[in-house]
Amino acid sequence: MKTIKGPAIFLAQFAGDAAPFNSLPAIGAWAAGLGFKGVQIPSWDGRLFDLARAAESKGYCDEVKGVLAEAGVQITELSTHLQGQLVAVHPAYDEAFDGFAAPEVRGNPKARQEWAVNQLLMAAKASANLGLTAHVTFSGALAWPYVYPWPQRPAGLIETAFDELARRWRPILDAFDAAGVDLCYEIHPGEDLFDGATFEMFLERVGNHPRCNILYDPSHFVLQQLDYLGYIDVYHERIRMFHVKDAEFNPSPRQGVYSGYQPWIGRAGRFRSLGDGQVDFGGIFSKLTQYGFDGWAVLEWECAMKHPEQGAAEGAQFIDAHIIRVTEKAFDDFAGAGTDDSANRRMLGIG
Repeated sequence: MKTIKGPAIFLAQFAGDAAPFNSLPAIGAWAAGLGFKGVQIPSWDGRLFDLARAAESKGYCDEVKGVLAEAGVQITELSTHLQGQLVAVHPAYDEAFDGFAAPEVRGNPKARQEWAVNQLLMAAKASANLGLTAHVTFSGALAWPYVYPWPQRPAGLIETAFDELARRWRPILDAFDAAGVDLCYEIHPGEDLFDGATFEMFLERVGNHPRCNILYDPSHFVLQQLDYLGYIDVYHERIRMFHVKDAEFNPSPRQGVYSGYQPWIGRAGRFRSLGDGQVDFGGIFSKLTQYGFDGWAVLEWECAMKHPEQGAAEGAQFIDAHIIRVTEKAFDDFAGAGTDDSANRRMLGIG
């Protein structure tokens, strides 16, 4: 067993144009002041980080680490959620996702995809230059519009989609392997990798690639009514990152898992600040500790009710209280008899 690191915080939902959220030194100091020990950085936010420069310059990466160390935190991982989404986009979502890309490639799906792939390749180099061992992204989606089997899906449609998804990601996975960094897909509705079965379909198609791994976020499983504790039992060997995010599911005569197109505040399934939802974090931290997960416990704050700064302050304490410092001895060592092999054989009656 190993002790999980943390608490840490994903900065994407907090970065902004007003201080202290508009620069890396200031937001790092803010996070440290709340009790966080690490920060996960959204690589697309130029107010905090220059991805292209980080991919080219170890000196710049050393500067980033130094700035954060002076603030009292360290970098846990980089994120390319938005860029990863653009590696695979179904035409139905072209316009909706165009804003994730650089202005010069918007309206041009082919150029946008090439840009996204290059962003991931830079992220592999940047992660290595920063001395990181894991990276988080989205898989993108080609099959998602067909998630519900009506009208009946044509034979081979999903297989073709996953074959293409794997073809696009295999070179990126190889680049992360060359950099010595695990690429962790956040298993998430809206992506083609949204549960265990879809991850397995993808993993098989990339040849069980050693760098193809999982960011575990139980909140998305609550909304899907998936066994999020059992998920750890099945996939713990591939879980290399952890978002600590709460959620609740309150079905009614009017709503189920699809939540009737309602806004987040009125949905049967919705995200909550840590401790306000239904996720069994005691069970999660116990299972991850049992299986030797030694990555970071990273708060991802999303809530339709609570102010983000209150959620962050409470989240740091919540995570810290759930981290299990692993024991170095058995609880019943006091009763040890100190026997040897001969005594063991006598006790078994085998002389």
